[in-house]
Amino acid sequence: MNLIINEITAHQVKKDMAPFKVGDGVRVHTKVREGDKERVQVYAGIVIARKGGGIHETFTVRRLSYGEGVERVFPVNSPNIEKVEVERESEPMKARLYYLRGRSGKAAVAVKEKDRAAEVHAKREAEKTARATSAKPAAPAKAE
Repeated sequence: MNLIINEITAHQVKKDMAPFKVGDGVRVHTKVREGDKERVQVYAGIVIARKGGGIHETFTVRRLSYGEGVERVFPVNSPNIEKVEVERESEPMKARLYYLRGRSGKAAVAVKEKDRAAEVHAKREAEKTARATSAKPAAPAKAE
């Protein structure tokens, strides 16, 4: 049954969506209709969950608005979502960040950011140690 649904809905699944994951700071551009006018509204926050798969996939974005936490669930493949921009990448330790709900202030948006500088530094240190171990100094010649 699932294969049939996937086959029917395959043309509705978005393929040009920016890759993002739980913990990333994103800006979701959504189309809003007011009467006969249409405009784009931006909703910025942290992705705290991704659920489902295929045409049914959704993601939840949480942000602080006037000190109050606000969450909104977006369908990934909705025609009302124009684009999703990734503002900052992170390295969360969990698949769902529901623990952010109990926090306030800066702690509510504190997810471990990806530290590119630390990665580069670790890579350089590894290269230095590899060179040091591969180029061992020759033993000094014994004087007779």
